[in-house]
Amino acid sequence: MNLKNFAILLLISLFHSASVLAGGILTNTNQSVHFIRNPARNASTEIDAAYTNPAGLAMLKDGWYFSFSNQTAFQTRTINSTAPVFLQNGGQNVKEFKGKTSAPIIPNLQAAYKKDHWVISTNIGIVGGGGKATFDDGLPSFEAAMGAATAVIQKAGYKANRYELQQHMKGSNIIIGAQLGGTYKINEMFSAYAGFRLNVVSNSYKGYLRRLKMNVTPSTSSEFSESMVYAQGILDAMAAKADDKTRQLLGLMSKASSDEGARLNCSQSGWGVAPIIGFNYNYENKLNIGIKYEFKTSLDVENDTKIDDTGMFGHGVNTAHDVPAMFSAGVSYKFIPSLTASIGYNHFFDSDAKMQDDKQKYAGATNEYLLGLEYQIDPVFLVSAGGQITRYGVENKYQRDLSFSCNSYSIGLGGAANITPTMRINIGYFWTSYSDYTKEPGGGISGLETQKDVFSRTNKVLSAGIDFRF
Repeated sequence: MNLKNFAILLLISLFHSASVLAGGILTNTNQSVHFIRNPARNASTEIDAAYTNPAGLAMLKDGWYFSFSNQTAFQTRTINSTAPVFLQNGGQNVKEFKGKTSAPIIPNLQAAYKKDHWVISTNIGIVGGGGKATFDDGLPSFEAAMGAATAVIQKAGYKANRYELQQHMKGSNIIIGAQLGGTYKINEMFSAYAGFRLNVVSNSYKGYLRRLKMNVTPSTSSEFSESMVYAQGILDAMAAKADDKTRQLLGLMSKASSDEGARLNCSQSGWGVAPIIGFNYNYENKLNIGIKYEFKTSLDVENDTKIDDTGMFGHGVNTAHDVPAMFSAGVSYKFIPSLTASIGYNHFFDSDAKMQDDKQKYAGATNEYLLGLEYQIDPVFLVSAGGQITRYGVENKYQRDLSFSCNSYSIGLGGAANITPTMRINIGYFWTSYSDYTKEPGGGISGLETQKDVFSRTNKVLSAGIDFRF
């Protein structure tokens, strides 16, 4: 990885680190509390079908339908990174880097109006990202590169065997999606949907590398100094004589060797539109099959850069960030009037969506498998539960620090209560267990990579909402 890609890694890492919802690499599929209490909603014929199965809305009775819900998500992302240079900062070659993500408010609104054979519907929610992420100890690839300063200054007649460094990264990422479309009931069994989603991106990123100090000692000395000092002057003098590639690295080390440090303050914005089509088949209100295809959202995000000491995030520069196309299918079946079982499948065409540095070449495709049960205890109370298995097709070259994806399985459970014949409240809890992903070698500049990075995650979501109609 060259220095430009290394610096851009900061922005990429923060861009993806805020995503706390279920779905593909860049897509959030949990768009309502109904999903949280039962993830297998791809064949839904209730109001949440405005997102999951819009063609299924044809099964509603005539009238207005609304659903509002909020999700509160908590996630940690941890990297246990191995690099010999870490021995010079704390005495161990394995160091833990942890990022915390919290999103107390993730709202969603769904609405539909049914009249005879026609339904007009909308879904407004956070279809990508959904929170803020803070990494108090930064990222291992930056640590490995800055720690290499102890070896770099040997070329200037000095030596060092210890360093100190402060890192801090903070980012927020929100992709708001506004979906609008129409459903037509062809006959008692078949219905079709056509619509689109407007995706609006708003991101912000702040970070610094500062107070890079070393125990700088003349190479003629027999013992290492005990004092930790800045080596900015030495690094600047070396940069003046270096080639372009080396000068950039030395310049970043020099900026980090100060109280102010090397800083970044950048925001991004952009928008794109994705067409959506869907079909639904229903047999005697027992068997229901829903199919949906969302086309790729082609979009760029534009940098609004206030501070960029890396020199790599030019103000006004556009960055490719397509949202992949998605195919979903689901089947539900009522064994008895009070018991419904459902299964579902999602496929994300990640490798066809253009990303920064053509990262999509290593993204593969994401597949999700869903299963759920729903039981109506009595006319008032309902309970439900389900599971989701997510399998990513990413390669090692895709995985970068906090911009990583891990295979997982999730469990959602909850219930609903009919407060009145036209009003229902929903609650749900969603928990995800991730498999660790090991990358060898790890990330960083070529020749300065970590030896190994082990990526792991945790995720918990609470949700509540209300449905009503008139």
